[in-house]
Amino acid sequence: MKHLKTLYDLTDSEIQELLALSIELKGEVRQGRRPQLFHQRMVTLVFEKPSLRTRVSFEAAAAQLGGSSVFLSSADAGLNGRESLQDVARVLSSYSDVIVLRTFSQQLIEDFAEASACPVVNGLSDERHPCQSLSDIMTIREALPDKPAAHVTYIGDGNNVACSLAVLTARLGMPLTVCSPVGYELPSAFVQDLQTRVPGARLTQTSDPREAVKTADVVYTDVWASMGQEQESSQRSDIFRPYQVNAELMRQAPQDCRFLHCLPAHRGEEVTEEVVEGPMSLVFEQAANRLHVARGLLAWLTRQAD
Repeated sequence: MKHLKTLYDLTDSEIQELLALSIELKGEVRQGRRPQLFHQRMVTLVFEKPSLRTRVSFEAAAAQLGGSSVFLSSADAGLNGRESLQDVARVLSSYSDVIVLRTFSQQLIEDFAEASACPVVNGLSDERHPCQSLSDIMTIREALPDKPAAHVTYIGDGNNVACSLAVLTARLGMPLTVCSPVGYELPSAFVQDLQTRVPGARLTQTSDPREAVKTADVVYTDVWASMGQEQESSQRSDIFRPYQVNAELMRQAPQDCRFLHCLPAHRGEEVTEEVVEGPMSLVFEQAANRLHVARGLLAWLTRQAD
């Protein structure tokens, strides 16, 4: 049985297979077909954190593939200690075909999956966001089909999005530059682990945004303060201001460079309106691909379980 707790749960060939299936299913939809690959099955969503894209993409994916979904808050599911996590996992997995967890703690996802009798998907934790990274790479492949090793430059906090992006680009042989203020880089333990697991990882870190974008095929950013960091928002705003992605910075990049943002975007902070709505932006194609990856995941995990 396969889980998607982190991208390390997938082999290199499984990553390629999942991306190819997501793209294939997107093509089916465009031709007016919706293969019933999740027919009479159910995905249960258990979320501690609020969500727009993750929740709706999985609910829509299940419905479009012929299945159904149930949404539970963490309190509804008993993640607040009403009963043991192992008991919750055993019960919910006996009712479900796939469970998607969106939590603060990565360890909670690991422990839940250990006790679950059905596949568990990480819909976001404080440490990882694998569904987002799969959507990012799908978007890059569609936009830059002639650049399988497109150079991605991520500007901002070395957060969950950056970590999952680092793993996936490394696994696919793509160069990644992460540009962050000093003290906000990718966690050193994470980098050491990545370099051990993927010895050929083409990862560079810098604190100079203008230098970071010079050879970028894709520039990517995220919010300066993630959920749970609201009290740090003012301090982070001062520190990250020189890292704003704006028209001036994008002019330092190659002319055909594209822009990504996982959303929600705080326009005027980490990115300007001009860039989000400009010709380089793939932001809303990227967001739409969350649905196609969710469809791919449900279909692929079901196939593995059969």
